[in-house]
Amino acid sequence: MKGIILSGGTATRLFPLTATTSKQLLPVYNRQMIFYPLNTLIKAGIKDILIIVSPEHSGQYLNLLGSIFKKYGVNLYFEVQKLPRGLAEAFILGESFIDKDDVTMVLGDNIFEDDFSQEIKNFKSGGHVFAKKVSDPERFGVVKFDENNKAIEVVEKPVDWLSDYAVTGLYIYDNRVVEVAKNAVPSERGEIEITSLQNFYLQKGELQVSIVEGEWLDAGTFDSLLEAGNIVKNKKIYKKFDPIIDRAIEEFNAELKALAKKRLG
Repeated sequence: MKGIILSGGTATRLFPLTATTSKQLLPVYNRQMIFYPLNTLIKAGIKDILIIVSPEHSGQYLNLLGSIFKKYGVNLYFEVQKLPRGLAEAFILGESFIDKDDVTMVLGDNIFEDDFSQEIKNFKSGGHVFAKKVSDPERFGVVKFDENNKAIEVVEKPVDWLSDYAVTGLYIYDNRVVEVAKNAVPSERGEIEITSLQNFYLQKGELQVSIVEGEWLDAGTFDSLLEAGNIVKNKKIYKKFDPIIDRAIEEFNAELKALAKKRLG
């Protein structure tokens, strides 16, 4: 299993905060946002992770994450996405990285309270996505269930109400996903929609949809960023990180402090 974190984009809703840095490098309580999707993957035992970034922020990601996990056997790779063309493009950009393996992708601004390690480790084939009941489903791709709670339809930002269950930013696919993404027809927005991939597996009867029980935080606005930090603090989500991440951050902080002392002489 390989891992991908999609951290490109300009995040205009967070200007001026994102005028000088990537949204996923903004803090959520006591660490940068990017560590939360990294935790989802590392907790599940994924050792090879591709982070897709925008060109103007690539150096910042390297400065923070370049070799932070290397001694722990976690290898980070970086791919520059010059112009975002939809979430599904991540699998095209990551084609050589994915190779013949299956892949779990997490959006860089999605924070989960739940631990999905078993779902990722037990994945066999097809597709597996995760849905959460929301009050504003028109903002998301949504999944409709039948009376037996089986997924029967996935629609991107439906105009008419279809369901209250939004598909979250965590996706597990087998390695067919690369060819599916390459053959997907762009939407009217000119983007390769992630719902195209879900519908491919759904039509084959190979899409599993699980319900997210805990918090799902999409920190894309000033209010949701602030709320995310408060929830992470109050629910102690920051204490649920894999020890690898906690140790790596502690070592990185110690190194920075030592360098600062040397500069002060």
